[in-house]
Amino acid sequence: MKNLIRVAPLTRPAKTRQPDIDIEIGRFRLAFSVRTYVMGILNVTPDSFSDGGKFFDKDKAVKHAMDMAREGADIIDVGGESARPGSTEISVEEELDRVMPVVEAMAGKAGVPVSIDTRKGKVAEAALRAGAKIVNDISGFKYDPYLAAVTARYDAAVILMHMRGTPLDMQKAPRYKNVMKEVAGELQRSIKIAVDAGVKKEKVIIDPGIGFSKTAEHNLVILNRLDEIKALGYPVCVGTSRKSFIGKVLGIEGTNNRLAGTLATCVMAIMKGANILRVHDVREVVAVSRMTDSVLRERAF
Repeated sequence: MKNLIRVAPLTRPAKTRQPDIDIEIGRFRLAFSVRTYVMGILNVTPDSFSDGGKFFDKDKAVKHAMDMAREGADIIDVGGESARPGSTEISVEEELDRVMPVVEAMAGKAGVPVSIDTRKGKVAEAALRAGAKIVNDISGFKYDPYLAAVTARYDAAVILMHMRGTPLDMQKAPRYKNVMKEVAGELQRSIKIAVDAGVKKEKVIIDPGIGFSKTAEHNLVILNRLDEIKALGYPVCVGTSRKSFIGKVLGIEGTNNRLAGTLATCVMAIMKGANILRVHDVREVVAVSRMTDSVLRERAF
């Protein structure tokens, strides 16, 4: 293998998990106290890092969403703006044109909650009005002040992700003196923005932002010490799917060749307390999460 990265020795998983908090969103219940949930990624973009352009057509996007739901996805996450490193922002109008036909076609029909992956309040507002139940904000409510207010008004759940900068510049030499302490502190500031805007604490989910303003080593440290993020007291979402740090560790070119590495990181994330896994390969991750949950909880699912 090439490009191996030195990190601190692997810590043993805790014998008991942090208490998991269930979330009610409309008619849906995310029973994190029971098992891990799988979020299927639906990029309605021409330029996302792994599947850009593949589901840019509305009919293909809706079919893929339904396929993921049949494969066991618990949530479908619809995004219309690429967040790959180096990507530039698109207008609200363009993002709405991309996501709304898909959200409108899926909401209430997929049988699972729809999440809108956006950092823009107007996009979230339209999606929530159309039936989306979760806002997934890569900026952690630090990009658009209106987004927190919209989330609160619709009583939606929110995933607050950690990121410094924007996708355009986030990977330009990211530096931390203490990555765990700083990521946790910045997530706490996002939580405060949410709560101050009226979002209910019991509807907040946090995401340490694997691959966002972090080096490969930062990502490995966060995964190994994810229980420190879980200790903040909120459900945790983790997205490692096909990301470049997996390719760097394993010496693998091409995003579609990173399934084995993705599955390994998913197992590690569950063992360290993750409640949601955001992934491209739903069928495989559902099987892995079910097996890992069964071992950790000492009962078959």
